[in-house]
Amino acid sequence: MGRRRRSIMSEDLKVELAKDLGFYDTVQQEGWGGIKAKDAGNMVKRAIQLAEQAAAKK
Repeated sequence: MGRRRRSIMSEDLKVELAKDLGFYDTVQQEGWGGIKAKDAGNMVKRAIQLAEQAAAKK
């Protein structure tokens, strides 16, 4: 039995990041499982940067 992981990032944020990082076409064709590990890592790094920027503004 597989265990489903609950996503912390919203679908909208993931789509926005994928578009910004240039691999959204892969997501559209193959789903999130079709992206490279490197792309997933870059997406997480970018999300962290955005969160840090938002926290610095507060």
